Amino acid sequence: MPLAQPAAPARPRFSVLGPLTGEVDGRPLALGPLKQRLVLAVLLSRANTAVPVDLLTDAVWPEEPPRTARKNLQVYICTLRTLLGRGAGPDRLAHTAGGYLLRVAEPELDVLQFRALARAGRAAADGGALAPAARLLRQALDLWQGPPLADLRCSPAVEAEADRLEARCLGVHEDWAETELELGNATAVAEELAELAERHPLRERLQAARMNALHLSGRQAEALAVYDAHRQLLARELGLEPSPALTTRYRQLLARGPARPATSGPAQNAGPNSALLPAGTADFTGRSAELRQLIDELGESGERVAVLSGPAGIGKTALAVHAGHLLADRFPDGRLLIRLRTADGTPRPLADVLAELAVLTGRSGPGPADPAQAAALWRAALAGRRMLLILDDAPGEAVVRELLPGFGPSATLVTSRSQLAGLASVHRVTVPPFAPAEALDLLGRIVGTGRIGADRAAAARIAEACGLLPLAVRVAGTRLAVLRHLPLAEYAARLADPAGALDELVAGDVTVRARLDSGWRDLTDQGRLALGRLAALPLSLLFTLPEAAAALGRPERLALRALEALTDTGAVTSPTGEVTAHAALYALPRLTHLHAREHATTLADTLT
Repeated sequence: MPLAQPAAPARPRFSVLGPLTGEVDGRPLALGPLKQRLVLAVLLSRANTAVPVDLLTDAVWPEEPPRTARKNLQVYICTLRTLLGRGAGPDRLAHTAGGYLLRVAEPELDVLQFRALARAGRAAADGGALAPAARLLRQALDLWQGPPLADLRCSPAVEAEADRLEARCLGVHEDWAETELELGNATAVAEELAELAERHPLRERLQAARMNALHLSGRQAEALAVYDAHRQLLARELGLEPSPALTTRYRQLLARGPARPATSGPAQNAGPNSALLPAGTADFTGRSAELRQLIDELGESGERVAVLSGPAGIGKTALAVHAGHLLADRFPDGRLLIRLRTADGTPRPLADVLAELAVLTGRSGPGPADPAQAAALWRAALAGRRMLLILDDAPGEAVVRELLPGFGPSATLVTSRSQLAGLASVHRVTVPPFAPAEALDLLGRIVGTGRIGADRAAAARIAEACGLLPLAVRVAGTRLAVLRHLPLAEYAARLADPAGALDELVAGDVTVRARLDSGWRDLTDQGRLALGRLAALPLSLLFTLPEAAAALGRPERLALRALEALTDTGAVTSPTGEVTAHAALYALPRLTHLHAREHATTLADTLT
């Protein structure tokens, strides 16, 4: 008879969602002394990703590593190979160009199972399968056994990894709560979130879910008290007010309006309570001051037209869409967004835009051939309706004038690279670059707060090299999220190189250069020539009117006109306050400056 084959050795299973533990066949593993467990904790937290040696060294010796640190680390790795290698090949814990790589299968590590269940739950929710989504998200949460790596937080590097894991857990808790609320299980959500919301009082999405759960459970006073406590804490600790979204929800609760579950399918025509808007950006960041202005100005007593202006990539559309979702209760007859340019930046004919508006608002049959008559018919269709119209990326005032609703309760939010100075009686909001803290916040949301926390100085250099331009920060974050092996410091050095910075700001089919190209094409020939000549000035330095006049080769009077024209397009900024022309300081945003340098030589040969 053939001999029976020996059973394959059981492989260890590890847990980081709680104290660091390991077991084989139900028997606990001895994970060794503290420093060895610190190394294992970081490797498991970043399983299947190369961990730089410097990060492991910082985890074990956070202050001053000894001269023998590298050798001692190799000893810990060797011991862990023996511990981890049961039933696995020699590549289980391998040394690569990016550091040490621990290969772990999903059943062997609780955090991998957690991520898989969370992804599946979110996908089910996005597809409208709410009951399976809630079940999968609940299974993910049930894997947690307490604060992650609570026994090893003496190491700042491990604490950063633990904080990153805990932030993910909170996000899944919020997903679960919102899904259960849509299923009508408000009482269970209210009970579960009570302690969690108290432990994380600054987490606004968590507070919002708790408010909604209490309200839907008939506990109106408690729901209002949650908002009030959150508002006081923000004011006391951070000097901030709650977001417009939470404030709007609070006002709805004050009015005791019924909670309306979100619909799962898109509306086909703009009508009561419909929203023909793109989905809001999940990681929308900052812009609280601008949002407050829009909420106030487009409300009952404010202006009925607002213009968001700023250069390409500054985040105007994302801000407009976010505001549109927050203003749902103000515009019960619908909210819709119309793009006024094609994908390559070419302005769309007015007739095409009016035809699309006719379809979206439910008017059938061919419209008038004359655009003026079609525009008049569009305005008549809005009479008496309370709608919000977002006109995105307007190329100029003429097309906007034709599309404005006119008299009545509807409102219009226009985004444009220009300030559209020819439009009267509008509220203008200039969208600025990110503040440094906002840029770091967005980077952290995309690549993970733990990775940012491990080298915050490099992350700050990345944000600065992006010119604090939201699009560039997002592209940089997406690129880093894909290239997990790329150290932040190395990427920061690449972006700091003027010759290659724009080549680095590419993520799939999204490129910063393409947006800058579109803005460049919007300029007149004289505007492009002026910008190309200004690009010869030192990078990232402020300049005066006399310095601009010298670079342009023009008298100061004519140079000032050129600067003001470029300022209107966002190509030039003036960070100083209200001063005389000679005292003003000007700047070229970093990426605009680099882009203009690329075009300067060819342009000068063409136009001169």
